[in-house]
Amino acid sequence: MKPPIRRVTILGVLLGLTAVAGACSQAAPASSQRPSAAAAPSTEAPRGSGAPAASASLRPIDVTGTFAVAPTHGPWDTKVTATASGLTPRTRYDLMWSTGKVEWKLSPDRSKYIGRDARIVDVPLESVTTDAAGAFVATFAVPHGFGYGHDVMVVDAEKVIRNKSLFDVDMVTTIDPASGPVGTPITVEVKGIGYQAYQNSFELDYDNKYTGWVSSVTTDGHAKFVIPATGAPGVHVITLGHSDFGPPYLNPNQQPRVASRPFPHLRFTVTDGPAVLPSPASTQSFTTLPAAPLARGIWTDPGGANVGAPITLQAKGLPANSDVDLLWTTEVGNRSVTGFEERTSPIGKTRTDASGTFAWPFSVPDDLGGYHTITAKVGGAAVATTKLYVLANAFPLSVDRGPSGTQTTVHLKGVGWTETEQIYMLDYDNSYSGYACAFQSKGDLTIYLTVSGAPGWHYIDLYPGIFQGVEKDPANYKLPQLTALQDHPGEQLPIFHFAFFITP
Repeated sequence: MKPPIRRVTILGVLLGLTAVAGACSQAAPASSQRPSAAAAPSTEAPRGSGAPAASASLRPIDVTGTFAVAPTHGPWDTKVTATASGLTPRTRYDLMWSTGKVEWKLSPDRSKYIGRDARIVDVPLESVTTDAAGAFVATFAVPHGFGYGHDVMVVDAEKVIRNKSLFDVDMVTTIDPASGPVGTPITVEVKGIGYQAYQNSFELDYDNKYTGWVSSVTTDGHAKFVIPATGAPGVHVITLGHSDFGPPYLNPNQQPRVASRPFPHLRFTVTDGPAVLPSPASTQSFTTLPAAPLARGIWTDPGGANVGAPITLQAKGLPANSDVDLLWTTEVGNRSVTGFEERTSPIGKTRTDASGTFAWPFSVPDDLGGYHTITAKVGGAAVATTKLYVLANAFPLSVDRGPSGTQTTVHLKGVGWTETEQIYMLDYDNSYSGYACAFQSKGDLTIYLTVSGAPGWHYIDLYPGIFQGVEKDPANYKLPQLTALQDHPGEQLPIFHFAFFITP
């Protein structure tokens, strides 16, 4: 077997020394994206072979015979033929696939962003049995998952690796549709993003202007997101490139870390026709989270809602026929200047019945987004607590048409306070304009935006971001996260879309 050429990164070395599997998977709430448009032919991105994964296993390696795979690279579902000889005759072996599992790392209280943590795991492909000469020929389909280099290993019954070969999973990028009028929702899909530090996220430009970053941490190398078609009729170009700290690294063919990472360029044609507009702002948030009733204690129904929404605090099994004081806990201050602290204040009173139950209706307080503790006290002593999640929601633009230079207001409520919740980042016509923070203002986020550009429709998109973190290498996350609906660390947060018509 010809040994593969390996490009070694620091993370690659560290991963090669670990064998602990880890995964973090969260189901995303219903999408707040615009309705999909009619399908159009997709575009395949150029192939790239990044730093291959080291073997995940701490089991011993004793190279025996020869082993090869053909082809040696391809996208998901590629049919691969594995051929071996010189092994023990009439013996069963397992073909194993070495890949990664990645998770977001947060502080124990989930308020701080630590970074991404990658592990290598072995996935069984199939079992094979050698013939009388100690050979076998087997086929398998490339698994759906992370891209770039993967070891294909021949493992015996004692878990000893007898041989292995390298397969490169090509990253493929498509858009759907490939044409449509301004505002058309463009679905960008990337299959086979890598899992190591300098493979695991990409940065997107629209017409050579930076739009945001694309992650695939909890989605196993699969990213899927939507951006609006913006600009005048004609061809517009979408590019995806890697970066250590911001917009794409423009000469990946010459970079020192992982040469030949893919840099796809995809074309979208804006056509004449009526503009496609986003749905009303009131329909774009996640409106509620399910309740979690208890046999004894307190809970809210629903378990989460927007600011001002009607909600009921329920109780069972508390002291009977007792007056109950209800308290609300929040964070006050800011992370940048004065610091912040937890504060608790009364929000109401109620009384239990003879069975120790109550149902207390109230409205979600106008406060920070995220979890808030509600405490029930009887006679000054806490008898039960629960948590209510305040969800972010958006209001319509204060003005949605006027000449270039018109000021409009973008307004959100229920924006959070943790490092992964406290900011939203604004794109104007797919170009990153800046960010806004809602910690100091108790979850209220108000942006006074002066619109600009040629007459016609212009698009304003607000993406969740990460305010800060200790992750340094790469530090490419303090930017609009285009994949936040499926892969945001900590919480699943909505993406908000608006449109403004500039008049002559």
